[in-house]
Amino acid sequence: MSSEAAATGDGRGTGAGGGGEPNHWRRFATLWLVCSVIALPLVILFVGPLLGPSTGSEEAAGQQTIMTVLAGVATPVVLLVLSYLAYALVFFRQQRGAVLEGPAIRGNARVQTIWLVTTSLIVLGLAAYGTYELEVHYGHGSGNGPNPLTAPSGPELPVQVIAQQWLFTYRYPTYGGVETTQLELPVNRRIEFQVTSLDVIHSFWAYKLGVKADANPGVENVAFVKPTKIESFKVRCAELCGIWHAAMTNAGRVVSESTFNAWIHEQQRLLAPATKVLPKYSKTYIPEPTRRGE
Repeated sequence: MSSEAAATGDGRGTGAGGGGEPNHWRRFATLWLVCSVIALPLVILFVGPLLGPSTGSEEAAGQQTIMTVLAGVATPVVLLVLSYLAYALVFFRQQRGAVLEGPAIRGNARVQTIWLVTTSLIVLGLAAYGTYELEVHYGHGSGNGPNPLTAPSGPELPVQVIAQQWLFTYRYPTYGGVETTQLELPVNRRIEFQVTSLDVIHSFWAYKLGVKADANPGVENVAFVKPTKIESFKVRCAELCGIWHAAMTNAGRVVSESTFNAWIHEQQRLLAPATKVLPKYSKTYIPEPTRRGE
């Protein structure tokens, strides 16, 4: 067999004993396709449910779907690299004791073009898919600034998240502006979080709900979520905000509508003396704990 045939893996050449050089490209493509066909459904069925925060809200469930799609797209690409590495180690291994110099490789324009076009289409396709999902689902639990590009229609429950060193408090403007240290949300109701800060930059992170929005002083950052499961969850700050950053955490609950109504009315009664001296509700506050906005 000529050196060119051996280098390209062309099966048309013949070697000693009349055996032809195998078509390495065809064998490798078959190996990769078989591995991808086996691995892809396994990733979707068994790995996908482990990705993302949970299914406690529409946003969290949507994030899990997006991560499953990303894992499914990445699986054939990862297997392509790993399969090529394994194939090369097995079939192109230098014989023991031999010191051979491989053929000079000048590049393959066709392979390079296919790789660039394919990877570009994958990246652009995922970018388009991600953008569509973000806008259709109102940011998927992320902060959208004071003027979200898309917002849900219909009744919503606004809840202001006020961050300060080192505590979150929650104000309910539709219930007289009562401000609590406990986050209570009704199930199956769209929530509009209005996130702001009194001092430094914080980040409001309710992982199980799939919500994360930066809290900046003097700025309103809107995030939407619709809880779909009655459960408890944890809120923590996800932005280094000072010496007690790690302790800036508290618990929240998703409850039934009737339980929420009973709780919020009880908070209004218990906190009425404090609510009277709070400043008028505002979407942003002067970033000083002793001078909440006018």
